[in-house]
Amino acid sequence: MSIAFDHVSHSYPERGRVLRDLSLAARPGEIVCLLGPSGCGKTTLLRLASGLEPLQAGRITLDGQTIAEPGRDVPPERRGVGYVFQDYALFPHLTVEDNVAFGLRFVPRGQRKWRIMDALARVGLEAYANAWPHMLSGGQQQRVALARALAPRPAVLLLDEAFASLDARLREQVRDDTLHVLQEAGIATLIVTHDAEEAMFMADRIALMNEGRIEQLGTPEELYLSPETRFVATFLGEVNRLPARMRGSRAETPIGTLDLGNRLPARLPGEEGAAVEVLLRPEGLRVQDGGGTAAEVEACRLLGATTLVHLAVPDGQGGLLHLHARLPPGIRLTRGEKVTVSMDAERAFVFPPESP
Repeated sequence: MSIAFDHVSHSYPERGRVLRDLSLAARPGEIVCLLGPSGCGKTTLLRLASGLEPLQAGRITLDGQTIAEPGRDVPPERRGVGYVFQDYALFPHLTVEDNVAFGLRFVPRGQRKWRIMDALARVGLEAYANAWPHMLSGGQQQRVALARALAPRPAVLLLDEAFASLDARLREQVRDDTLHVLQEAGIATLIVTHDAEEAMFMADRIALMNEGRIEQLGTPEELYLSPETRFVATFLGEVNRLPARMRGSRAETPIGTLDLGNRLPARLPGEEGAAVEVLLRPEGLRVQDGGGTAAEVEACRLLGATTLVHLAVPDGQGGLLHLHARLPPGIRLTRGEKVTVSMDAERAFVFPPESP
């Protein structure tokens, strides 16, 4: 089934408006990540979908059927929505099996045992049915919470920062396991996260939220390679900031000219020589032995999958620009070494200068 939010707004007395006329849909089998900074309304949207908050404005539908609108809310247990909380919310006095069974109160007693074991098998924990939550690792507890949400066979699954409490290495493994489970389950899923890398790993589409609105909605590739706003460009990953001037359809920067051709965004000022800013991804800064702008290496660090190079480039006004480049592993540059740099146009985005 699909879930859709139609012009949803929501306020809290102590915080004011946290959702502002937001519309969004997740299709059957699709994983949509709600990405954004703290306080942008991500968790509130999940709470409205699950029925934990009454809807103040707009409408929420499940497969075309209204489950929430002002003055009318289907009870949470009747919505067919599964919820995995950030702290997992496992009952410490219940075994793993009984925790999973908690969501099956409305399932005939004869089917419960099979449903429980099927859900635990999906997350690889069938051998832990009689264990207690305190006996499990953080990753195992997260998978129990996922099994409990999946056991009733919900139409929609909601995950709220479900990996945030795990350490970095375990988080990668649990995310990978969870992605396979969700893809196999084939149900519409909304995942809340403030981690851009996590969203790009998990999502079919990302809804990047800012101050209660969706700043941009699209595939991870669309948001990363074609950001529509400065906020999207900077939230999805690190950027180098280059001052520039527009000359026709070209942006002239201290490290070269970026020819936008027919990709000239309407957001840019139209006057000749107008000041703009080029945001360049670190992997879009090419380091060469010649054929570019002179630069000096300040530091070079191997980060595993990539090598991070700190560079100093003249800004054309007597100062220096400090830039970062991400290169393939194995490249070794020494501090003080002279190189040249240029831009990859596919990793560069032009915006009007920031307001003071």
